[in-house]
Amino acid sequence: MIALVSGVLMGITVAPFNIWLLAWFALAPLWVLVIKESQKPEFKKKKIILFPILWGIGYHGVALFWITGIHPMTWMGVPWLASIAIAFFVWVFITLWGAAIATFWVIILLGISNLKFPLKPLIRILIATAIWCGLEKLWSMGPLWWSSLSYTQSPHNLVILHLGQLTGTSAITAAIIAINGLLAEAYLYYSSSVLNKKNSQAKGMRYILFAIGLFISLHLIGYSLYSRPVIQSPETALKVGIIQGNIPNTIKLYPEGFRRAIKGYTKGYLTLAAQNVDAVLTPEGALPFFLRDIQQGSLVQSIREKGVVAWIGGFGERGDSYNNSLFTFTGKGEVFSRYDKNKLVPLGEYIPFENILGGIINRLSPLEAHQVPGASNQLFDTPFGRAIVGICYESAFPELFRRQAAAGGQFILSAANNAHYSKAMPAQHHAQDIMRAIETDRWAVRATNTGYSGFVNPHGKTVWISGHNTYEVHAETIYRRQTKTLYVRWGDWLTPLLIGLSVVVLLFNRDRVLGMD
Repeated sequence: MIALVSGVLMGITVAPFNIWLLAWFALAPLWVLVIKESQKPEFKKKKIILFPILWGIGYHGVALFWITGIHPMTWMGVPWLASIAIAFFVWVFITLWGAAIATFWVIILLGISNLKFPLKPLIRILIATAIWCGLEKLWSMGPLWWSSLSYTQSPHNLVILHLGQLTGTSAITAAIIAINGLLAEAYLYYSSSVLNKKNSQAKGMRYILFAIGLFISLHLIGYSLYSRPVIQSPETALKVGIIQGNIPNTIKLYPEGFRRAIKGYTKGYLTLAAQNVDAVLTPEGALPFFLRDIQQGSLVQSIREKGVVAWIGGFGERGDSYNNSLFTFTGKGEVFSRYDKNKLVPLGEYIPFENILGGIINRLSPLEAHQVPGASNQLFDTPFGRAIVGICYESAFPELFRRQAAAGGQFILSAANNAHYSKAMPAQHHAQDIMRAIETDRWAVRATNTGYSGFVNPHGKTVWISGHNTYEVHAETIYRRQTKTLYVRWGDWLTPLLIGLSVVVLLFNRDRVLGMD
């Protein structure tokens, strides 16, 4: 029960609750339970494994509960009861998938702890931190990823998020794990045997002071990065407008939705063009048609008349399949560049094991053709220089943004749908883009279908944010940047460093203990 409750506490660190401070001690109860149980003369491994499973269910189950918003799917022809079953299955699956991180963390940690030589608390903290960072890195390389421990601090703790400029999300995750570990080890000393109680309490107090000192030190490092002025040269200025179409998924792929999309985005474009913007960004799938149909529509006709560049979300043909794409249209109405979404949502945009589950694909696909991912090495050039692009779900994958920034991307364009969910989902999505803006030291422009659209500066400050389920047209001036943070240059160097240090310390500790024997 304690493990489940502490997991729930970690779950309410993100939207819609945003109690981010809990993350710094919500893992400690799990740590204490695992270590205490493993130190018993005859511990039961099955009982210990239950602790991280419950913790993970509490964390990911609460943080990702918004996924149940895919129900009802009756608008896609899915029966009401089947829709509930699908929503419940998806929620349970992604919850357990996330819980597997904590579970494997405990399994690996127990395996190391059961070696023939004891681990001192600080060594255990180092190893535990390395293992968790390594597991998050492994999970983020797969198709299903969202809730890193690092995003528990976004969008409110911008100071600590600036550690992301040094080594990406691993810096924040490592900080959270290490401080939780110090607090847990302090508690273990305080609750130890009555023998040498005074000495144990003194050691426990040292660990508490160490945790406080580390917490303050890391925030001071973050603040030193956060307080750097953002240089904004007039010649790098770019006035960008966004259009939030607010077209519900229930009608988006039907004639009424088509008419609202064409009318709403054309009207929004003309409004922004009258405000002398340099470019206009539309959401993911703003015009849910193939490129050839978009080129014949009123929006592109308006582009030819007004001469303002537009980034339009639509579908790009790829043989017998199609891509979820973002197109750059020049002021002449010509296609300048195209970015195809690389990270597709499992079950939502493609069906894993399609040969087995192929019958379902026709219900989930907006077109008769199948959606396929774009290449992983795409670059997106525009008339204003190279941009960094993320389409919806891709915001959870920092490496995608880092690679584009390293290749010369000067600003971020984030296009998403976000319809059909509670406010928690778009709020978490906005939090992800804030992290990507900080890590790459870039301005980010977010255009979504139903909210939250917004503008974020390189320090993660939200300059403007839209309402939810509202039609919005807004323009702000952003600035193109060519800086390269340490993370952009070197990537996640902290995780392999922690793993390497852990191996060295383990070997040294083993040799020292065996030498004494």
